[in-house]
Amino acid sequence: KTLHPKVHAGILYRRNDPSHIEQLKEHEYKPIDLVVVNLYPFEQTLANPESSDQDKIENIDIGGPSLLRAGSKNFDGVAVVTSADQYQEILGELEKNDCKLGLSTRRKLAAASFALTARYDQMIANYFAGSSGIDTDKETPETLKFTFSLRSSLRYGENPHQSASFYYNPSFSGAGLANAEILSGKELSYNNIADLDACLEMALDFERPFACVFKHANPCGAAEADTLAEAYANALACDPLSAFGSIIALNREVDIEAAKELHETQFVECIIAPGYSDEALDLLKKKKNRRLLALPAMSGARPEGEMVGKFVRGGVLWQSADDKKVGADDLKVVTKKSPSKEEIAALLFAWKVVKHTKSNAIVLAKNTATVGIGMGQTSRVDSSHLAVRRAGERAKGAVLASDAFFPMADGLEVGADAGVTAFIQPGGSKRDQDVIDAADRIGVSMVFTGVRHFRH
Repeated sequence: KTLHPKVHAGILYRRNDPSHIEQLKEHEYKPIDLVVVNLYPFEQTLANPESSDQDKIENIDIGGPSLLRAGSKNFDGVAVVTSADQYQEILGELEKNDCKLGLSTRRKLAAASFALTARYDQMIANYFAGSSGIDTDKETPETLKFTFSLRSSLRYGENPHQSASFYYNPSFSGAGLANAEILSGKELSYNNIADLDACLEMALDFERPFACVFKHANPCGAAEADTLAEAYANALACDPLSAFGSIIALNREVDIEAAKELHETQFVECIIAPGYSDEALDLLKKKKNRRLLALPAMSGARPEGEMVGKFVRGGVLWQSADDKKVGADDLKVVTKKSPSKEEIAALLFAWKVVKHTKSNAIVLAKNTATVGIGMGQTSRVDSSHLAVRRAGERAKGAVLASDAFFPMADGLEVGADAGVTAFIQPGGSKRDQDVIDAADRIGVSMVFTGVRHFRH
């Protein structure tokens, strides 16, 4: 019905063209000066996990965007209204100006309409292309089209003098912060969201009960254990000094035992988990400024084949996610001494953690808990010194993961001097043999993964 010639003629005829006016009268079509459309709720249907494929397709509006585009194109004589938020302002102008809207108002409404239909169509395109909104049949798409909706305006950005907002991708169906429910505490800041995202990324890589403590997008500690409470206690023990004002992620529903560990901790900015038991939530809410977030989707596995981007000045860097998995069978023992079964388990744990640590990154671990982390240094040996210093006596008997190859033996020697017994690194340096010879001379084991984990 909305595609009928009577409707579109009434909208599209040119008010200053006598032939158009004559044709309108000839066919007994009536002028339409105001077009008010609420599009089918495609975005809401998309966000509803209960929606079927058919539900989503049925909620793709055809007539609505056509009416809006027609009215917007002819804004010289037509006003288009796309949101109830506009009603009050428009009614005020109509009452003030004898049922007329000024040209500047009509042009502003047309701009809002075209922005809405562009976003609406892009959401539909993203749905058909996949959750990323990218043509997955092409490794390097010719164009990247992003459609983000405003989630909230933030008090400020990284620093108080910067303005900021939080936008979300309506087509994204994975575990994303925009879908998290804030159960307690004040609104999230720009830095909270950035740190929570880094923390969430790590938590998605672990299957057993796991906890990680983050500060400035880097881990202060991480651990797997038989219980969530034990995992958090072990993660915190890695670097309790740096953990002040931290962000914490847990990959299981928080029970009362874990809540007791968390509640007794020094100041924590945010905690994110799939959920909380009633008893745990009551306890954790006692600290009013502590933000508690629930994100049920984070208990599921990370989707394979995700694409990730990074904005740079005037462009976007686009790549597949760093989701390459390394298991025991993928390790190449390059030293005379082989790591023990226990050391291999610890090495693989450390390897997962180092992936989420800013380069240059060194992670020391015992069993399935970190004991020392060095990150973000301009030389690998400096990161080794930092990790060893933070570990202290706990470095003895620990294993060490390096996110990229050792360019020379000095980083390995720093770890070995502190008591590290096994090392994991990608290999691939022209000086690999020098590093292997140093490991053999010292009497430690080392394995190569063939995979690098730079994180900038």
